[in-house]
Amino acid sequence: MTWAKSVLLLSVLAALGGNALAQTRPAATRPAAADNGDAETEMFKPFIYNGPPVATPRLLDGKPDLSGFWQGVREKGVPGGNHGKDQPGFILPLSEKGKRAMIYSQNHAPDPEAVCINGGIPRHNSSGLPFEILQTTDRFSTLYHYTTHRSATVGPKRDLPPKDQITKTYFGTNVAYWDGDTLVIETTGLRDSSFEKIWLDENGNPTSDQTKVIERWSRPDYHHLQLEETVIDLKYYREPFKFTRKWNYGGDGRGVGEYSCNENNVEREHIGPGAGVIGPDGGRGFGYNAPLPKTPPGPDAYDL
Repeated sequence: MTWAKSVLLLSVLAALGGNALAQTRPAATRPAAADNGDAETEMFKPFIYNGPPVATPRLLDGKPDLSGFWQGVREKGVPGGNHGKDQPGFILPLSEKGKRAMIYSQNHAPDPEAVCINGGIPRHNSSGLPFEILQTTDRFSTLYHYTTHRSATVGPKRDLPPKDQITKTYFGTNVAYWDGDTLVIETTGLRDSSFEKIWLDENGNPTSDQTKVIERWSRPDYHHLQLEETVIDLKYYREPFKFTRKWNYGGDGRGVGEYSCNENNVEREHIGPGAGVIGPDGGRGFGYNAPLPKTPPGPDAYDL
């Protein structure tokens, strides 16, 4: 074979190899850079993929690889940040204790994240901010834009440790295992909204030291991530409730940006309590277009 023919054959093989790779993994496409080069703005630019569905990537053990940079899908007519988005009237089934705990959050406690306290689980699952997943066959980690993370060891299905062996934290104590192609994470050992700085979601719904969160994560194809979550807290809620969420893949080579929440906040003492009035659309804020009141509204403002 002549030298020219050898070069031509190698070129053809390289092209075929590249095409085969492109069929199993879509080419990286990043949004155009912002004019001001603002990394914060870049992180929120959506990745648009209009091609045919691409198969779910898998780890060496054959399980779905959930790794990637994920951007939330905003559902029309559904409030963001509210764990009650799937409930009638967007209101969670609060017990009498739960109603009092929410009034406490609204009237006496500033948003924990506003004073640089971890949002924890399950709050981060309803956040409007993108997040990143890093996964191996035996570890699962979620990286959040608040410069915080949580991790889980993936193994056989097993029980959570006894309560007397758990130290309460914002992300709790968890166990993770596979149910077919769905990764299940069970979490307990969370803090309590009645006397500790933690909210269930951005609307100030409460969570208790008895809360158990069951997350079911799945990746139906390369570009989509789904969560089916069940919250069991019979201290603050009359019954368990479910929360569902979808995310779009944010593009190859992208991830969470820098977020520093440990600097001196000169306005810290002026941050008022609560999430504001929860509107009929399930969103937070006091009248949306109206200025915030100088004094927090009473319990009657929350229709409890």
